[in-house]
Amino acid sequence: MTVRTLLLSAMLSVAGITSVAAQEAAAPKALEVELNALAGSQKGCLFTFLAVNGFAQDISKVSFEFVIFNDKGTVERLALLDFRELPAGKSKVRQFDVPGVKCETVKNLLINDAPVCEGTGLEKGRCMDGIVTRTKAAAGLEG
Repeated sequence: MTVRTLLLSAMLSVAGITSVAAQEAAAPKALEVELNALAGSQKGCLFTFLAVNGFAQDISKVSFEFVIFNDKGTVERLALLDFRELPAGKSKVRQFDVPGVKCETVKNLLINDAPVCEGTGLEKGRCMDGIVTRTKAAAGLEG
């Protein structure tokens, strides 16, 4: 009886692990965009982003429309930033020097849209589906 119980328990454990692995594999993959740093520059503010392509397909070209909010909560600027290519399963650091913006007044960024999202097998709008955002800078980032 003890051997039978142990075998049944082992079989149920394997089935549980397989079920969890299948659920994780079925979870939709997304793009991840992290605002990593803000640094003052001679032009204005240097934004540093880390982008991770969680898709199975390479992205040959992606651009995001960012809304930059100031410390008063109003829109400071809209900026179209070209993240270029993002290979599948890879991370890339991209920097953008935005003129006329003071880093200390940037309180939040919103990824408003991805007007350009190209790659073999990517449907229109896929770059914004389930986008994951995070920040390590003083300003927030939303998707």
